[in-house]
Amino acid sequence: MRTRKFSLLCLLLLVAACPAWALKILHGPYLQNLGEREVTIVWVSDKPSIGWVELAPDDDTHFYAQERPKFYDTKIGIKHTSRVHTVKLTGLNPGTHYRYRVCAQEVVSHKGHKVMYGDIVTDFDYSKGALTFRTNDVTKPTCSFAMVNDIHGRNDVLETMIGQCDLKQTDLFLFNGDMVTISNNEEQVFGGFMDKAVDLFAGSVPMYYCRGNHETRGAMAPYFKDYFNPRVDELFYMFRQGPVCFVVLDCGEDKPDSDVEYYGITDYDAYRTQQAEWLKTALQSDLYRTAPFKVIVCHMPPFGGWHGEVDIAEKFFPLLNAAKPDVYLCGHLHKYVRKEAGQDGVDFPLIVNSNNTLLKATAGQVKLDIRIYDLDGKEQDRLLIQK
Repeated sequence: MRTRKFSLLCLLLLVAACPAWALKILHGPYLQNLGEREVTIVWVSDKPSIGWVELAPDDDTHFYAQERPKFYDTKIGIKHTSRVHTVKLTGLNPGTHYRYRVCAQEVVSHKGHKVMYGDIVTDFDYSKGALTFRTNDVTKPTCSFAMVNDIHGRNDVLETMIGQCDLKQTDLFLFNGDMVTISNNEEQVFGGFMDKAVDLFAGSVPMYYCRGNHETRGAMAPYFKDYFNPRVDELFYMFRQGPVCFVVLDCGEDKPDSDVEYYGITDYDAYRTQQAEWLKTALQSDLYRTAPFKVIVCHMPPFGGWHGEVDIAEKFFPLLNAAKPDVYLCGHLHKYVRKEAGQDGVDFPLIVNSNNTLLKATAGQVKLDIRIYDLDGKEQDRLLIQK
């Protein structure tokens, strides 16, 4: 009897001490929708929990020198119990460095007005210190950015491409669609590319996601915006860093909505019409018109003959041609294509980046320098736009 009791006690102590039962941060944190005065921070825990961000200036003080203000993941004034946490920080200063850490506390039960809380977990690494980010600044004289696309879950390719970038000198990354082939579950998204992006840069250097046609496929597709661009209205948007205004468009799918592959759940023709209405206003905004350089980002090109490409050409490009952007950056074709202004009804240069090339660019007030590199780091092409 004593032996059985002792064995049971040991088992209970082992279970209590086992770290597998503790709340964990599975994915993130990473930055989304970074602007001049705001940023959204996203992370995923393994159990339902509440979450918050603690923010500090990037000065000489230790992060633990004082209690830092907490910003909670809330909806309609209620702390959000979820595994996926998104906190939008506002009221920030342009061109300013900040430090942050994310925290989550397990919600064990919520019955009536009684809530029972469990473990608290944080991403803070004592050996590395807090994560940092720098807000955008339209007065910044230069902008440096990189773009990858059509990774389709190839983490090794993504790591090779990111390794060719000087992260300290890179203002932002563009993920221009088809980062996975299909997203049936969370692990396909994070295991396919996003965990690698977090490991390499995404907690401190902003990534702006332009959805491709493959992100529209799979059981996770309707929940894409829970993880990317979560605190803005749509997946098409505009932002500016230094001399460059970026207009990010959502291509939707490449086949007609009636195609058997979509099982009657898509309505991308109407969605692209909605974008065109938004685009009319966006291209007339001061943010766009006053930028020395205008860059359009969309996963699909306006040629190729598939329905989505034709719809983009008909709905977006009359507006874009009138607004005279400097370049259109896309992917989708898995091969590199460059077209000069005046080809295929497009009045400005167009680059189709391949699935095995990295696009890097630097811009000042009078020059936008775009270079294309292969996986060995060798320059394959260069587009220099001068004012």
